[in-house]
Amino acid sequence: MSLAAQSKILLPLYIYPHPGAWEPLYTAGPGTPPWWPNADYVREIARLNALSNVTTLGYVRATYCKRPHGDICEDIKVYAARGREDEKMRVEGVFVDETVNLYDERVKRYLDGVDERVRCELPCTEKGKGMVIHNPGTAVNAGLAKPGPDITVVVETSYQHFVTKDYQEWLATSPYDRSRAAYMVHSVPEHEVEGLTRALKKRAEYLFVTSATTGFYEKFGPSWVRFVQVMAEP
Repeated sequence: MSLAAQSKILLPLYIYPHPGAWEPLYTAGPGTPPWWPNADYVREIARLNALSNVTTLGYVRATYCKRPHGDICEDIKVYAARGREDEKMRVEGVFVDETVNLYDERVKRYLDGVDERVRCELPCTEKGKGMVIHNPGTAVNAGLAKPGPDITVVVETSYQHFVTKDYQEWLATSPYDRSRAAYMVHSVPEHEVEGLTRALKKRAEYLFVTSATTGFYEKFGPSWVRFVQVMAEP
């Protein structure tokens, strides 16, 4: 009997780490001076990095490939420098938000350059070179997948939209197989969270499923515990 595909949680952690605010996580942009160093983030990132089953990623915004490439590279350098200064502050990759899904030579060079910078700046770990995740939030043209990042968020949408025939037909055009895909689905009816999560584990390596309808990356929604429990199932 073959084992079911095991997926991992992709959690966009936009919740400010007031004492205790990240506690549900433990149980289940880099910033600049004077904002950083920030004692709250220093405390909580260290806790995350102490966990063997967590891969901590830095966040950068590409602004649909309109942000100056040098600015993104500078953000990546900042993350790398912090990890060198304090091992507890290391990141093992970068989540590149607001990428694009349509191919042209300029954006391909832009995105490949970002990926190369991550892999050059971030040290090799036992998990390999720095991980790169792109978030266009939709299926991408095949040209962007050669070679492309490690993982692409090909779904970032509401449950109501996700289950439509048109959306599923569009998603079928994605060039990525399960091992390189991430799905993020919000506004899921609470009674559907468990079943949807089990179904999506067969389709994507990384998942985030929530019943929250607003601020879904800024709080742990009421479905968080059930989602984590299903993700832990063999």
